[in-house]
Amino acid sequence: MDLGLTGRTAIVTGGASTIGKAITEGLVAEGANVVIADVDENQALRVVEQLQTSSEGRLMFLKTDVGNRSQVRQMADQTLEAFGQIDILINNAGWTNNALFVNKSYEDFEKEVDINLWGPIHCIRAVAPSMIERCYGKIVTIGSDAGRVGEYNEAVYGACKGGVITLSKALAREFGKYQLNVNVVCPGLTLPEDPDDAGENSLWHADSHQSRIFRDPETMKKVVRRYPLRRAAVPGDIVPIVLLLASDQTSYITGQTISVSGGYAM
Repeated sequence: MDLGLTGRTAIVTGGASTIGKAITEGLVAEGANVVIADVDENQALRVVEQLQTSSEGRLMFLKTDVGNRSQVRQMADQTLEAFGQIDILINNAGWTNNALFVNKSYEDFEKEVDINLWGPIHCIRAVAPSMIERCYGKIVTIGSDAGRVGEYNEAVYGACKGGVITLSKALAREFGKYQLNVNVVCPGLTLPEDPDDAGENSLWHADSHQSRIFRDPETMKKVVRRYPLRRAAVPGDIVPIVLLLASDQTSYITGQTISVSGGYAM
């Protein structure tokens, strides 16, 4: 199926690692221009170098902390300056630190809220006016089934992901008259296939707390039993639905939350 993404301009936050990298690769393969908005400069430049030679569209990196409103505004302005329009926003950047609520620091809480909730708010606020002016835009936020089920060890992270689900429903109503589509994709546990797909700032970098937890075989046996398909996802499992929602093939779908989690949430 030709998704008609050739020449479209997309922003992918956290687009240099794991799910974000896979989405970037998918958009580039479809001929879209892609702006990788990420804090990890080294990883992002590696991705740009890797993909640029095989890309029909243009690829650009803009160092951006999605929790920083002024950086997000600057990123959106630079994207408009470079490409003239923003057709697609993929709110992918995310962060958590698996731990019991009472054992986590306020610094961790604040980082979770800044990246997982304020990040999408800042990004949507920055790109929506230009989308509204053109009466065209696809906004896809990567949520989590933690925001649907109330996941153990992920109280504040789950609250943020639940928040972006509600935010997206409300904005789908608000933006619908301008022909903008606003949807959420909720992965379950998604592990990188290649260690090089996770930059040093990624949740899934080999040395991260999160990665060490799920490298334990006994832990993984217990975890995957909770998934009807009996496996964790890989980033490529998430990409097809994201690309579909970013395309005109789904122009009559908005305000929806779709889980891509092997049946974890139904």
